[in-house]
Amino acid sequence: MKPMVTIGICVRNCEGFVKDAIDSVIDQDFPHELMEVIFVDDGSEDGTLSVILDAVSRMDVKTKVFNIEWKGLGPARNVVVENAGGDYIVWVDGDMVLPRDHVRKQVAFMQQNPTVGIAKATYGTYPRENLVGTLENIAYQAVDSKYGGKVSSRPLGTGGSIYRVEAIKQVGGFDNRISGVGEDMDAEYRVKHAGWLLYRATPALFYERRRKTWKDLWKEAFWHGYGGHYLLRKNRGIATLYKMTPLAGFVAGVWYSIIAYKLIHRMWVFLLPIQYAFKRIAWCFGFAKGQIDGYRHVNCSGKIHLDQAS
Repeated sequence: MKPMVTIGICVRNCEGFVKDAIDSVIDQDFPHELMEVIFVDDGSEDGTLSVILDAVSRMDVKTKVFNIEWKGLGPARNVVVENAGGDYIVWVDGDMVLPRDHVRKQVAFMQQNPTVGIAKATYGTYPRENLVGTLENIAYQAVDSKYGGKVSSRPLGTGGSIYRVEAIKQVGGFDNRISGVGEDMDAEYRVKHAGWLLYRATPALFYERRRKTWKDLWKEAFWHGYGGHYLLRKNRGIATLYKMTPLAGFVAGVWYSIIAYKLIHRMWVFLLPIQYAFKRIAWCFGFAKGQIDGYRHVNCSGKIHLDQAS
């Protein structure tokens, strides 16, 4: 029987928590005969592949496992797109957990909205987070509260999203030249310009583990800035670079802290301006590093080699 939905799980070095993500997929109440799961282990250096293979041995869902040499997120996601047998792809990151009804609600939403190419589920609160992680969670929930439940032009991100296979194949899949972050934003940009709609905060929920230390938060934002260098150049987004400044981050943090306070009535949400500004500083450092590395890859003809995110 042909599957209706493909679960795409692209992971690298997720040994400590990928089992929870897989178990939540196994527990879905969507008919398992209409599902398939495609794993892509992108050159993990820990026991991630062993965890995956152990899970496959006890799954009643059709599975495919690809163990590839590290190439990055763009190429890894294309492995899923090229091998997907379903009409939809539900993307599950290694640090995510899905409620039992996630796939069912996501598929139902896409069937009811045939002009939507990509739809993002609603962020839930992952339990047992510390202050840093909790601030990250409430920030995303504030964004969903303000901009969710409708067609959106804001970046969605791949984790927790469902893609219409027709839409992502129409635009040629993900950009294989993006080995770092940004492959999702680039795909969204091209899907939207191909005439498909993007939707934020469907009735489905998902949970995502957050960074728990300021150091890890810095590393993540720095890496996003580094990938943003190539992404902004490719999609001519340099004019919007001011939105990623620390001052703009602080202002955004104030705005979202007000929304968050209305949601949960906790004073600690007013730390969001500091956290937002902190991440934007890291982002700018990463972007600057990408610019420097990009110039180092300029050849004698003045063209930039696009063999990596920079």
